[in-house]
Amino acid sequence: MALAIRDVREHDLDAVLALNNAAGRSILALDATRLRYFFEHADYFRVAEIDGHVAGFLIALREGSDYDSSNYCWFSQQYPQFVYIDRIVVANAYRRHGLGRIFYCDVNSYAEVRVPLLTCEVILEPRDDVVVLFHGTYGFQEVGQQRMSEQGPQVSLLAKDLPSYAYVRDTYLSSGGLPDVPWLAERKTPAHPNTTQRRLAGERRP
Repeated sequence: MALAIRDVREHDLDAVLALNNAAGRSILALDATRLRYFFEHADYFRVAEIDGHVAGFLIALREGSDYDSSNYCWFSQQYPQFVYIDRIVVANAYRRHGLGRIFYCDVNSYAEVRVPLLTCEVILEPRDDVVVLFHGTYGFQEVGQQRMSEQGPQVSLLAKDLPSYAYVRDTYLSSGGLPDVPWLAERKTPAHPNTTQRRLAGERRP
């Protein structure tokens, strides 16, 4: 089994949309317009490709986006810098193979050189103890709860401190930016095709 974690490509979007909307009640449905927004604006949008097939994906955004998710907005009101995991989906055929942990390790590596906090939420209605336990063992702690809308589910808002960020900030971000190497590069989005300045400065896009 050949596994690659890579940035999403435009031709992956149909597969991503199908995966998302087959995931069940724990993942909010997407339409093509919302998925296009993520493709054009998400700071982190990577897929797991196994033997040429999209087996899963994870989407995350940094602070400062115009994303209208109530959970993203909650974190924006509480914290000046963070990476917010909006959703992670793994295809049924590839579950229980550790892809979730691989994705979380990857997004953690992305976040810890950019921000002090990794955030997400877990839906509590219905409560999935496997999901709650997964996040707890990965270092997330509850920092709040809210109902996503008047008729929406109750969610647990989670955050994980990234202690490595302080070293990266003091050593690199405050004096020129991250090294110019591929594994530290930002993804190039249609909305922001030139990411060189942000990668080197370690700052948000203007």
